[in-house]
Parts: sequence; structure tokens; C-alpha cells
Amino acid sequence: MDYEYIDTPEGLRSVVERLRDLPLIAADTEAAGYHRYFDRLSLIQLSSRDEHFLIDPLAVADLGPLAELFEDPAIETIFHDSDYDLRILDRDAGLRVTGLFDTQTAAAFLGERSLGLGSILEKHMGLKLPKEHQRADWAERPLTESMKQYAASDTAHLPELRDRLRDALEKIGRMAWAQEEFVRRELTRWTEPEEGREAFLRMKGARDLTPRGLAILRDLFEWREKVARERDQATFRVLGNQALLEMSAKPPQTEKDLPSYTGISEGLAQRRGRELMAAVRSGLAVPDGELPRFPPAKRWDRDPDHDARVESLKQARNRRAEQLDMDPGFMMSRNLMEDIARAKPTTAEELLAVPNVRRWQVEALGEALLKALR
Repeated sequence: MDYEYIDTPEGLRSVVERLRDLPLIAADTEAAGYHRYFDRLSLIQLSSRDEHFLIDPLAVADLGPLAELFEDPAIETIFHDSDYDLRILDRDAGLRVTGLFDTQTAAAFLGERSLGLGSILEKHMGLKLPKEHQRADWAERPLTESMKQYAASDTAHLPELRDRLRDALEKIGRMAWAQEEFVRRELTRWTEPEEGREAFLRMKGARDLTPRGLAILRDLFEWREKVARERDQATFRVLGNQALLEMSAKPPQTEKDLPSYTGISEGLAQRRGRELMAAVRSGLAVPDGELPRFPPAKRWDRDPDHDARVESLKQARNRRAEQLDMDPGFMMSRNLMEDIARAKPTTAEELLAVPNVRRWQVEALGEALLKALR
């Protein structure tokens, strides 16, 4: 596949000039979060119907010129599963998108259950995408030719896929539904994840540990975070969760014990054994009165009437989903049905006034939901 690799400000400006008068472009991003501690925007792919570009954000510091494309309402910008793309473009480049068409969302309105780009391209266009670089480190330079071809293929077929999905949606009268969802998705912004010393409690398996084990886990977790930050390496590449949990449940006595734990090699034990044992001993030394514990679970007063309303709404949603051949969870989440059950709307207008209820949901489900509440 022919593409242009853009790694200069002049090259980026040239791309914008060539695409700015087109009615649509396709876009995608690659980030380094799988391999790196510090996630970063590492590649932007753009395609028209005829040309393909790979833009290197690590070489072109100012991506501002792309705003002329992404923020122009006259240009439709096609993404597949745009949520993370929109977040990272907002965080790392200050870019927002207007005129979004999300092929994953469009496919969901057509009743598709397998929503990966590969599955949808294979079903609607008979194409198979390569998979060998799904876990690549996109922050490495230089990128191999195989990686570049892989990246370019992610956007190359999106314009035609968009055409086919749009035609299918218009035939069944759901294009307006999808358009409403696209507009809401355009508002997606980056939000900082919650951090803090209690992050270790969210590790799967932590609840099986004693308070003493949690103290050891906390210090091992903080050691791993420190090393990962220093090396700009994903935490699992420093040491896996299983090793941390095993050492917390049954602490090693000496450095010689370390290779008996999952994922700790002789080499790692030699390089980092002293640090690991220091973390274990630190956890063992925490006074009993200062041991970490899980916060008590919130107690909810059961409301049988509310629960019954939620169940009625769920059954009504499931029936409509079957009639429309759509995924029930995509049509309406349980959390939203719980909000509706609390609000107890009696009209379509009141239903639409419930936060996060879409107009398309009222059109598709409203009558059934209101009947269920009655």
C-alpha cells in the first residue's frame, strides 16, 4: 500500500492543504501505553479515498494544523471506536473532532455483535486485516516497514466501509439514531485517572490477602511503579501481578527464594533482589494498627418496588432489542434503566429529561419503557 510518512512541520502543512477541501477523511491513532509507563500519542493515520498518510507526533511537535481538518464541520472524520482516539488527541494535541462518523457505533446500530474493525471489514467488505502488530511498541523509532503498512491499513478502508454502513442504516431508518450518538461522542475529552496510595487495592486478587499481605503488596506495588516510571516501561514488563500477589501471601525469606515465584527469573532476582526484599520487609514491619484494609462496602437499603421497576424495564428493553435485532446492552445500560426507575417518568418528554437518555432511545424504546413503568 502506498503511503506518505510525515515527520516535518512542512510535510504536515502539505497534508492539511491537500485534505482540507475534501468532504471526508478517515483517521486513527496509535499510542504507546501497552509497552510504556508514560502513554503518549505515537502515530496519527489519515486517509482520503485516494491517499494515505502516517504522521509522526514524536517528530512533529505542533499538531495544531490538524485542527483545520478535525474541527471543520464540513469535513466528516471517520474513526472506528473513536473513544480513546478522541481522548488522546485531546490530551496530547489539544485537538477536538467535529463531524464524526464512528464505524463501530454505526455497526452496533445495524445489530452487529462483533464490533472489532477486522470483524466488520470481513463481514461487510470481505477483507482481512493483518494482526501481527496489534501489540507493537509504537513509540519505538524507526518504525519498520511492516508496522507502517499495518498502520496505514487501519484507515485505508474506512471511507468505503462508512459508505456501506451509512447506506445500510438509511435503508432501515436508523441513520438519525447513529448521527445523534456521533454528536454526543464528539464531546469526549480526556479525564485524568484516579491515582493515590490505594491503587494497589484495585488489583485482582488483593481481596484474598490478609491485612499483613496487603501491607506487603502496597510496598511491592509502589516499588514496581517507581521502577516502571524510571524505565518508562509498562508495569507488567517490570514484574507481573501474580508475582506480587504470591510474595504478599507467602513472603520470601531471602533473595534466594525469589526465583520460586511466578515471573521472577534468576537474572531478575540478582538485579532487583535486594530491592524486592526491602519492599517485603517494609510491609512486614508495618505496625498492626496501621495495616491497610479494604473500606467497608456501602450498604444499600433494598427497595423492592425500585428493583421490580428495573426488572420490568430490563424485560421491556430486551423484547425491543430482539425485535430490532440490536444488542440489549448497547440499546440501554442497566445503570441508565436504574436512573429511569428512580425518576419514574410518565411521558416521553419526562423520559427524555432523564440525564443521558437519548432521543433515539425514546424513539426506539420509549413506549415500551413507559408501559413497563405503568
